[in-house]
Amino acid sequence: MKRNILSEVKGFETTDGAGVRLTRVLSRRSSEMFDPILMLDSFDSKDPKDYIAGFPMHPHRGIETITYVYNGNMIHKDSLGNQDAITDGELQWMTAGSGILHSEEIPASERMLGVQLWLNLPAKDKMVAPEYHAIKNKDIEEIKIDGGKLRLLAGKYKDKKAYKSKYLPLNYYDIHLAPNKSFNIETEKDSSVLLFTLVGEALVNGKHIGEKTAVKLAEGDEVLVSSTDKYLQLLFIESRYLGEEIAWGGPIVMNTKEELDKAFEELENGSFIKDEMKYE
Repeated sequence: MKRNILSEVKGFETTDGAGVRLTRVLSRRSSEMFDPILMLDSFDSKDPKDYIAGFPMHPHRGIETITYVYNGNMIHKDSLGNQDAITDGELQWMTAGSGILHSEEIPASERMLGVQLWLNLPAKDKMVAPEYHAIKNKDIEEIKIDGGKLRLLAGKYKDKKAYKSKYLPLNYYDIHLAPNKSFNIETEKDSSVLLFTLVGEALVNGKHIGEKTAVKLAEGDEVLVSSTDKYLQLLFIESRYLGEEIAWGGPIVMNTKEELDKAFEELENGSFIKDEMKYE
């Protein structure tokens, strides 16, 4: 059974961090529909002034942030002592868990193109130990498909396997299609699936979807995606619906107001970080 479109959200321009211009696609307003994906920000600029201010040190708790830099560079630093750079085609996967501080520097490049997702953590895993993991190009398999390629960023595709998410299943594909090509994607019938048009426009089961637009799909076991008369770069994200209460305050996402209030209280009194702070 083909998956129909339940919801369509086109991104809007905004700024975040120290003045980074980006396209905000998913946010608090869409969190119930796109569960367990809380936020989706897209970066696409050839002007370094739009992004080199970066994201200074800031806290997170209760989520995982997954940043995919298809073009450009990003330098990650965190309160666990990690410092790492990713470049064209690579990802950084950060589990905030019980609490982490991190910063993201974005050096100038010919083009900054990518996406950051916030993946919710289940209630039972909100306070797991924080950690950071980089997925480099050597870890990413590029699979030839009719009319293009599929970059397997995480999870599995048919008999191919990549980095496995610890707390929620996540199949994450970067799909490239030449003009006027189609690709049928098989899915788990009851999984939570969204598509995002990173570059170009798409047809999803025949319905036109503009660029920088996320669509949530109904249940089913397959979806047909097609390019128009131009090149298409489409992100496919498949996980499991959580259906849990959300208490969201800025960079922190918990399940109850009490948990959220406690997080901010700990930020104020200096007890937010549960692991030894090493960052200087």
